[in-house]
Amino acid sequence: MSTAANLLIALIALLHGYFLVLEMFLWDRPVGLRVFRQSLEAARASKTLAMNQGLYNGFLAAGLAWGLVPGADRTPVKVFFLACVLVAGVFGGLTVSRRVLLIQALPAALALGLLWLA
Repeated sequence: MSTAANLLIALIALLHGYFLVLEMFLWDRPVGLRVFRQSLEAARASKTLAMNQGLYNGFLAAGLAWGLVPGADRTPVKVFFLACVLVAGVFGGLTVSRRVLLIQALPAALALGLLWLA
């Protein structure tokens, strides 16, 4: 279970790295407009907020990656950052779109479950 948990954590870290790129650099580009289903005008008006959000996603990705560094037992690091992702995903699912629950919260919950089973 430990290997499965670590693979899922790595996938979640990569996903949050992708969110960083989307929100910080592609927010008002065609791919960002399509992913976030918004107009160019709305994207331009919210670009600085999106960049801030992207930075936070980068911190989540970095924390999850840190939890995967071999060496000392980093289970508490993994649990902390997965819990952060889970809480953010639930909040986003309640306030933005239910898709956030599937894309962000569900993988974090599954990874936490795999860690618990390991």
